[in-house]
Amino acid sequence: MSTDPDIFITLVVPVYNEQENIEHLVQVCLEVLKAHQWTHEIILVDDGSKDKSRAIIKSLSASHAQVKGLVFSRNFGHQAALHAGMVASKGVYVVTMDGDMQHPPSLIPTLVGQAEKGFQVVNTRRLEQESLPWSKKMTSRWYYRLLNFLSDVHIEPASADFRLMHRQVVDAYLSLPERHRFNRGLVAWLGFTQTFVDFQPAERYAGTTKFSFLRMLGLGLDGVTSFSVKPLRLAFYLGSAVSVLALAYSLYAVVIFLLGKAIAGWTSLLVSMLFLGGVTLMCLGVIGEYVARIYDEVRGRPIYIVQETITQNQDGN
Repeated sequence: MSTDPDIFITLVVPVYNEQENIEHLVQVCLEVLKAHQWTHEIILVDDGSKDKSRAIIKSLSASHAQVKGLVFSRNFGHQAALHAGMVASKGVYVVTMDGDMQHPPSLIPTLVGQAEKGFQVVNTRRLEQESLPWSKKMTSRWYYRLLNFLSDVHIEPASADFRLMHRQVVDAYLSLPERHRFNRGLVAWLGFTQTFVDFQPAERYAGTTKFSFLRMLGLGLDGVTSFSVKPLRLAFYLGSAVSVLALAYSLYAVVIFLLGKAIAGWTSLLVSMLFLGGVTLMCLGVIGEYVARIYDEVRGRPIYIVQETITQNQDGN
């Protein structure tokens, strides 16, 4: 691996209530970057933390000129924090990673090595952890299968937001106007020359995960609605199929009535009404998800609001 000071690397790290991890993460990252003599900066994006994360970022910035901070006015989400860090980045290579040490900083030289081979995007792919419960493994597998079935853009299973992007790719990414950012899908959609590096995720250095099942579900919905209209088409196909079945049942009922064999049966009527009502509500729900995202895009509100920018030379609101 080269020790080229002309290589300028920006690390973008979203943090949310990670006061136990930030100092250790920055220390390890600085050791890796300085060992290779790369020009570097580390941008820590505080996504509305309620703990001492902001104070720790200020302390680190005061001690290290390469460490900078962005503080959101509230919690805008992991994808928005990644976006903000990339907006502020200056490096030729931009590496995005989480702040809990599960994305090993020791892998950064490998990512740079792949970039030096000509790859403009170097993605990472998590190897399966034996310690994970069976339910978590199955949930993850089915999550990606469903996501890829519904989405028009292929999302690599077990991929992570730990990746390296060349400045040209970052600029192209920042030119995309969507408010609902699903970075894995956006980077895949952009194209360019891409590759994958497998890694074994480490255990969290401290604390507990902030990425709940509901957050994962919301991220999945963003991925589907941002890159595909398949759910709308499936709703149309389902509605059409149910309509055909309803028509066939109606013809059957007419024939039975004409033959004088009609039997008053409230059970079949109730079941059919409940089934049709459920299908209708489900289709309306799918349409509602798209309408809600259209509404958000039309309003044109910013993806995030930076309350404070933290640097060694300037600490301002």
